[in-house]
Amino acid sequence: MVNSPPHYNQGAVECIDAIQAQLTTEEFVGYLRGTIAKYNWRLMLKSDPHEDAQKMAWYQAKLIEVLSAE
Repeated sequence: MVNSPPHYNQGAVECIDAIQAQLTTEEFVGYLRGTIAKYNWRLMLKSDPHEDAQKMAWYQAKLIEVLSAE
């Protein structure tokens, strides 16, 4: 449910890839940073903070991947 949730897939295209394709690198970095901030903000308010922490880490890894490609 963290790395590749089925509700974010349409055939062979993952939602994150479609979002990245629509945005400039700068915009996508902002999207990732905002998503990380969102998960961090509500971390202890959710029923499963461990899963949200894993999601936050996933987006952090994606951010590092994008920044490393520049």
